[in-house]
Amino acid sequence: MDIDQAKIPQATAKRLPLYYRFLEGLQASGKHRVSSSELSEAVKVDSATIRRDFSYFGALGKKGYGYNVSYLLSFFRKTLDQDELTQVALVGVGNLGTAFLKYNFSKSNNTRIEMAFDVDESIVGEVIGEVPVHHFKDLVKHIEGKVEVAILTVPSQHAQGIAEELVEAGIKGILNFTPARLSLPDHVRVHHIDLSVELQSLIYFMKHYPLS
Repeated sequence: MDIDQAKIPQATAKRLPLYYRFLEGLQASGKHRVSSSELSEAVKVDSATIRRDFSYFGALGKKGYGYNVSYLLSFFRKTLDQDELTQVALVGVGNLGTAFLKYNFSKSNNTRIEMAFDVDESIVGEVIGEVPVHHFKDLVKHIEGKVEVAILTVPSQHAQGIAEELVEAGIKGILNFTPARLSLPDHVRVHHIDLSVELQSLIYFMKHYPLS
């Protein structure tokens, strides 16, 4: 099936990995069919949104029958490039960075942190969670032509400069866990995840938009 990815809304694209993870669990449990309402209850996305999301990809299910789990899983595996391993670099091996190295996307078949970088001589040369820690000055030598995605877990005051060096080395996507808002060339995709902001948002919604 030919799909024009440019026509897929970004909000839909962000939900695809969520659907995929749930479908993996369904297949592992031996379930063969799933309805949009069952999906809705599991992933906490309303069924109308799920049906609309799926409609961008053509006829993935039949009314009154639901969706074939194996077919959906196979379709989204291909759509999300799950059969292709994406190597990731991590920069900043502090508490959060170390946690990432030990976890290392253990539930993902296609994403893995292969190398880490820091300037702290006491940890350079160490192996954490099977991931070698290199000195940041050797960044280009290790990632150029091999890695296009990086996780940034450094002090915020250093984030912009380090991000610029990552781009110079060929990085095209950055998952930024610092509060800094990075200013980078248009061809570089940056996703900002500020944990303190997310927590403040959660507390605000708890207080002002109670669920019951």
